[in-house]
Amino acid sequence: MTTLITGGTVVNATGRGAADVLIDGETIVALLAPGSTLLGSDLVHSVDRVIDATGKYVIPGGIDAHTHMEMPFGGTFASDTFESGTTAAAWGGTTTIVDFVVQYPDENPLTQFALWQDKAAGNCAIDYAFHQILSDVQDSSLHAMDELIAEGVTSFKLFMAYKGVFLSDDGQILRAMQKASDNGAMIMMHAENGSVIDTLVQQHLARGETAPYYHGVSRPWQAEAEATHRAIMLADLTGAPLYIVHVSAKQAAEQIAVARDRGQNVFGETCPQYLYLSLEEHLGAPGFEGAKWVCSTPLRSKHEGHQHQMWNSLRTNDLQLVSTDHCPFCMKDQKDMGIGDFSKIPNGIGSVEHRMDLLYQGVVTGEITLERWVEICCTTPARMFGMYGKKGVLAPGADADVVIYDPNGHTSIGLGKTHHMAMDYSAWEGFEIDGHVDTVLSRGQVVVDGGAFHGRAGHGRYVPRALSQYLI
Repeated sequence: MTTLITGGTVVNATGRGAADVLIDGETIVALLAPGSTLLGSDLVHSVDRVIDATGKYVIPGGIDAHTHMEMPFGGTFASDTFESGTTAAAWGGTTTIVDFVVQYPDENPLTQFALWQDKAAGNCAIDYAFHQILSDVQDSSLHAMDELIAEGVTSFKLFMAYKGVFLSDDGQILRAMQKASDNGAMIMMHAENGSVIDTLVQQHLARGETAPYYHGVSRPWQAEAEATHRAIMLADLTGAPLYIVHVSAKQAAEQIAVARDRGQNVFGETCPQYLYLSLEEHLGAPGFEGAKWVCSTPLRSKHEGHQHQMWNSLRTNDLQLVSTDHCPFCMKDQKDMGIGDFSKIPNGIGSVEHRMDLLYQGVVTGEITLERWVEICCTTPARMFGMYGKKGVLAPGADADVVIYDPNGHTSIGLGKTHHMAMDYSAWEGFEIDGHVDTVLSRGQVVVDGGAFHGRAGHGRYVPRALSQYLI
């Protein structure tokens, strides 16, 4: 099927302008001056389908480079399946996710990769790719890194927290980074000092401080900034590229900025929760309500300037993109496992449906430009994780992943409004967005339009990734 999107303003990371988008099958074939003809014929009458985008923005499909569908955690599983999570993502203008294959100690990373492929295959409404978590860095793990790169998994996540579950010691991190320096893989790091956090958690619980608020207090910014610095130093020693996930503390962002200023290949992401939510208002909500916003790294104090610094770091490119760390849990029978002990609350917030809208509101309020919105939500994720050219841009030869966004529309976020994630609450209840996702195409197929979902499980394909396009 041929499709022509007419009348809109095409926005890429490099600029905007009036253009029509011509799609043949799954691929963009041309960006044309409005009203162009083809072999003397009016294009509007030469194609199978015309989509009118007058007064709207036409942007690349969003890429959420940090999701956890069906992730096992703390005796339960993330509540979104690959089907429900990717469907919700499509509703919000995201057309590709990069999820995490989980390896626990003594598990074979290649076996886990095959398991995650089985989970996702035939169930995703949009395209998907994978990072690999390494929690047990042995000789076999290092060998598996090379094999996984051949399968299109070119980034590997390590943890400096969660002892006995995910935590790698500095020697293990060093060995993984040495391997990445050799094979070009991107090392992703959950940067928190786990030993410090574990001690603080036990001290709070011993004092009877069990409410969700203390989840944030027991994971102070110093633990994040110290671990970020340590990871940067180990990356500097080995020459490995380093990507710090879910940056929440301004002091951690400053560590990344310093490393980048001296020329080191260090990158960072933040998440919507660290731009808008806070320790006091959300984790500190009355009773057990704060459990809705328990995630790691935690929400930071609104009085210390962390949220402002996250926006500023996005403007200055000291942080390069925004992902969600989408790891949803329901309050009933999941989050409530931590009543009386905040350390037992499953860590995670559901945001995959709302990232594009929440960041667009930053355009409305003047935090970022329209082009920067596209850059941090679509283009940089594609470049960072080896998909650019096919993903993250509206250009000839790219996949026809397209979002038509109405700046004059309005979106009310909340349960029963715009909420398609498999959760019994919304972490974004009551947020109002001055814009609206009107139409979403995934590889040329309309999956969202007219307030209805037109996609299907199984449409999404696995995307094998090249090495990061920031490194080669």
